[in-house]
Amino acid sequence: MIVAGIGARKNVTADEVLAVLDAALATHDLPRTAISALASSSAKSTEPGITEAASRLGIACQGMTDKLLRSVDTITRSDASIAATGLASLSEAAALAAAGPGGSLLGPRVALGPATCALARTGAAS
Repeated sequence: MIVAGIGARKNVTADEVLAVLDAALATHDLPRTAISALASSSAKSTEPGITEAASRLGIACQGMTDKLLRSVDTITRSDASIAATGLASLSEAAALAAAGPGGSLLGPRVALGPATCALARTGAAS
């Protein structure tokens, strides 16, 4: 299963979230149907644009705790993300945290406008 981690500025729209998700999926030649869940921080997971995007996709949006987000190592180091969240990459951390033990990033996050997206594969066998 593949989880999409989302990072975004306040007031991001669902269309902006879906655009960055589509860009990340295109990087790996994957369809939207490959995504089993969206994930972000507990605070960001309730942003209307993120919850609406999850609803349009027919999947859940999981809120990851700060402790869990800080327990994973990311590829990207974004000064903007560090200033806003204290994390080197919220989207990568959220994707990894939601993917669970043995999960792995498919690659670095994709940034588009006010949102970022990282994809992680769960460690469980499909």
